[in-house]
Amino acid sequence: MSKLKIAIQKSGRLNESSLKLLKSCGIAIDNGKDQLKVAVANFPMEILYLRNSDIPQYLEDGTVDIAIVGENLLVEQQKQVEIVEKLGFSKCRVSLAIPKDIEDESTNYLNNKKIATSYPVTLKTFLDKNNINAEIHNISGSVEIAPNIGLADGICDIVSSGNTLFRNGLKETQKILESEAVLVKSQNLGESQKQLLEKLLFRIKAVQKGKTSKYILLNVPNDKIKAVTNILPVLKSPTILPLAEEGWSSLHSVIEEQEFWEVIDALKSAGAEDILIVPIDKMVS
Repeated sequence: MSKLKIAIQKSGRLNESSLKLLKSCGIAIDNGKDQLKVAVANFPMEILYLRNSDIPQYLEDGTVDIAIVGENLLVEQQKQVEIVEKLGFSKCRVSLAIPKDIEDESTNYLNNKKIATSYPVTLKTFLDKNNINAEIHNISGSVEIAPNIGLADGICDIVSSGNTLFRNGLKETQKILESEAVLVKSQNLGESQKQLLEKLLFRIKAVQKGKTSKYILLNVPNDKIKAVTNILPVLKSPTILPLAEEGWSSLHSVIEEQEFWEVIDALKSAGAEDILIVPIDKMVS
């Protein structure tokens, strides 16, 4: 029987979140200590724990079928692979940073300067686009210390909260690209692997939709049902159930979390009462 081979980070910031997502999709993962390849018992899948920087090459070669990686890594390595779905976690950005006592925060400051980075391709593309002539020092790990030891005048690195930059006396000046975890596929998938990917993707979308949606229950006078219904951003139409108290009904629907407070305020103004919000584990369309 064909299996879908998925690569995730052996260790690093994406490892835990990737495993959590797969488990939320019903994938039973029982990996022993230091195992690099694990067969899944309840889904035709094998999980390969690989070094992060090696994953894009494994995908391009077709050694693995799909992978969860950071979008920034794909931009840097420029392999022939395809993003299937953005996953919404491990968000970060690749940015330029300089010593915080430098007043000039424009890209011109970096002209004829030295920049330390683990992302030389991404950085060079940005510099060329902005007609900046700078010397690139390609180093791995602890990039933020480079200006303090005189190795570089600035850095180009991943930024999440900015705390690491602050602790090393640096400030972020230019954002080069936004990144998050993405599900990526090889261009060499067979037909059976494509079908398995569709099944997995269906589950992932149900989990992701559940995270960004809330189930809402509210009571409303019958003469205000239409007004309230027009406010609710529902999939089709809300469920309406009569209450024991005459002249009142209970409405059940779904709202997007990003629209939550605006919708709640509008519902209250339209006459809704006793509003109850319930988290959604998964949402299948």
